[in-house]
Amino acid sequence: MSDLVAASQPLRPVLDHAVINVMGKLDEAAAQYTRLGFQLTERGHHTLGSSNNLAIFGTNYLELLGYLPGRETMRAGGARDARFKVIRVSGDAVQNGRTFFCHHDTPELVYRPEWQSHPNGVVDIVEFVIASHEPARTAVVYDRMFGPGLLTPVQGGVSFRAGAATVLMLEPAAIAERYTGAALVSEDGSDRMVALTFKVASLGTPRALFDAAGIPYRPCAGGIVVSHADAANVALGFVA
Repeated sequence: MSDLVAASQPLRPVLDHAVINVMGKLDEAAAQYTRLGFQLTERGHHTLGSSNNLAIFGTNYLELLGYLPGRETMRAGGARDARFKVIRVSGDAVQNGRTFFCHHDTPELVYRPEWQSHPNGVVDIVEFVIASHEPARTAVVYDRMFGPGLLTPVQGGVSFRAGAATVLMLEPAAIAERYTGAALVSEDGSDRMVALTFKVASLGTPRALFDAAGIPYRPCAGGIVVSHADAANVALGFVA
């Protein structure tokens, strides 16, 4: 009965994690994000040869994904490996990177309390921002997957709720205004993830950390933002 009931319920989008692909600069990106006040997990390795560091929050997490020279074809190992089931949406349907459904078989190995406390005070990702010259076109695939009525018009584009986060697809001009020029938009006009916004208990916490570390930031959309130049090409917003 429970399976039948579950099958009859509409799918609801929930942001599980956001991936920043840093290619061969994983050490550099990990150092950047540690300096930005994120507590990163130890280096992990995937079965297909890629490697990562994670920043685990309350209901979602950030993944810095890349590769290390000499490990591209090596398989991962360990006493207890986190296991996932992943279904990827076709690249023909999604032009802004990779979108996939992820089921955690071992969530207790990911959402560990000792990993969820960050010096910058972050508790969750609350905005995932995609730049697009045609936001409505970009959003069609999500409307098809999750049903009509998903999308909400916003200034310069559209948005939808995904668990604790809101996914926004915005025109470059709207992103430039919202993030006060801190986000990097593709010169060729292609869709891409350009910004993430994080929830903190108090803006005083990241401000004090950035001031002490000499990391510049500026006001934006009810909070503060760090430029993409200091965060592996993704603008980072912080709101209380």
